[in-house]
Amino acid sequence: MHSPWIHHTVLLKDAVDALSVQPDGHYIDATFGRGGHSRQILSLLSPQGRLTVFDKDPEAVAEAERLAASDARLTIRHQGFAQLGELPAASALGLLMDLGVSSPQIDDASRGFSFRHDGPLDMRMDTTRGLSVAQWLADASVEHMTEVIRDYGEERFAGPIAKAIDRRRQERGPLGSTAELAQVVAGAVKTREPGKDPATRTFQAFRIFINAELEELQQALEASLHVLQPKARLAVISFHSLEDRIVKQFIAAQSREVYDRRAPFAPAQPMRLQALGRSKPSATEIEVNPRARSAVMRVAQRTEHA
Repeated sequence: MHSPWIHHTVLLKDAVDALSVQPDGHYIDATFGRGGHSRQILSLLSPQGRLTVFDKDPEAVAEAERLAASDARLTIRHQGFAQLGELPAASALGLLMDLGVSSPQIDDASRGFSFRHDGPLDMRMDTTRGLSVAQWLADASVEHMTEVIRDYGEERFAGPIAKAIDRRRQERGPLGSTAELAQVVAGAVKTREPGKDPATRTFQAFRIFINAELEELQQALEASLHVLQPKARLAVISFHSLEDRIVKQFIAAQSREVYDRRAPFAPAQPMRLQALGRSKPSATEIEVNPRARSAVMRVAQRTEHA
């Protein structure tokens, strides 16, 4: 059954243009989502071209399978992109990562990603495995909750929110729905940013933590150096500062020669990436799709060195 929710692919043309697609090449869409970028890449490939897509979300995989049923160039991996390193070395001419949550995931209350739609407190990208947020919150210590909310949500009221969740557990039992969590957070956040729901940062923090998103991103970026051919392109679209900082620092670190201070006369490790720039959605795109407003794309090219 096809999803009734509409998904606007962020930076669709810009991201695919950044890959500089060659018709006979092999490309990777590390976050298939609802397939906007993948379809655009496929439209530029010849019959000999290939596209490998990754996604943890069973609904996204089902959408990819529908596409693959009529396009033999597409290969699907029901995995997170941390498994990029399982692909053959130097096998791809381009790699795209579109981080974050897709509109269907946010708008489907049953997935538990949104504080605007009441639903079960889940937030797992892959609903076939792992703990839901509700299961984790049932036993998490105040200290651990505080750390997660502070570090992954950049929330200055992390301590009061964690204590409020703990009081709620003691008084009425574990939290089970997104509306319950949003209500508890709203009661603990004393000042609110204009136009932003007080639960925004806490929901972001729990989603990032329960899906190990930042750890997976680090692993995927490292794996990109393994899978990309010389002169191949890497394009990464981030939606919040934690992700973008990781991508920015990774590209910067790989875009310079590294000397081993313990062996001053040894040759330097050559730079492995060349930074090609940073871009954001246009005002027109943001007007059509307000969720694109926080997106940042960074692009780099694999150097010719091993």
